Amino acid sequence: MSERRPLLWHIPVSHYSEKARWALAWKRVEHDRRAPIPGAHIAYALWLTRGAYKTFPVLRLEGRNIGDSSAIIAALEQSRPERPLYPEDPADRRRALELEDWFDEQLGPQIRLLAWHELRADPARMEELGHGMMPRAIRDNRFVRAASGRFGSAYVQLRFRVADEGKAATARSGVIEALDRLEAELDSGGGEYLVGEAFSVADLTAASLLYPVVNPPEGPRIIPDGNPALEQFFGPLRERPGGRWVSEMFARHR
Repeated sequence: MSERRPLLWHIPVSHYSEKARWALAWKRVEHDRRAPIPGAHIAYALWLTRGAYKTFPVLRLEGRNIGDSSAIIAALEQSRPERPLYPEDPADRRRALELEDWFDEQLGPQIRLLAWHELRADPARMEELGHGMMPRAIRDNRFVRAASGRFGSAYVQLRFRVADEGKAATARSGVIEALDRLEAELDSGGGEYLVGEAFSVADLTAASLLYPVVNPPEGPRIIPDGNPALEQFFGPLRERPGGRWVSEMFARHR
């Protein structure tokens, strides 16, 4: 691996990691990827960023380790200006960055909590999910496969406190609020994109963080299909204008 080749440390199932992966793909940046065993990423992130961040994604770019998906996009915009994600117009750029921040802060944590809340109570699908994130060298060991689901359920409960039904109800409301905001922004702009007439960081962020709703074929395809609780909640959201827009953004731009 060349020292100059960017290296993305990521979590395959993570919507914030998907945001970074999509940005790299949009910029057509050839890069390598590493995904440690689930749970070990905290130690890696702390080490890579000298204690600044405790989660992924982290991108090694031109000798720097950059944590946080928004900071990664900002660094890519500076070092790889082709196929920009930041609008050229200053007012549009401010608007796009404001929307990026809003979806990062208001949607990202809520949809993550909700997905883990429902999946951690579904042993078969947690095992399938854990198996998909294990290194290839050990993933087909039957003991590793069985343990991965149990470990995953325990880990997400410890890390995100996802068992609380009250928090899950708040998360459901947060996801709906985000979809409402997305649809309102599209209606007010009257176009295909959130800001201006071209795909931007605002569109990439909203679509990335909403990917669990539609589980598009162009996305990670790691979250198992068929969880009854998630299907009951996400199913109607897919048919809303915002849900169809997310699928369209993945189909056209991912």
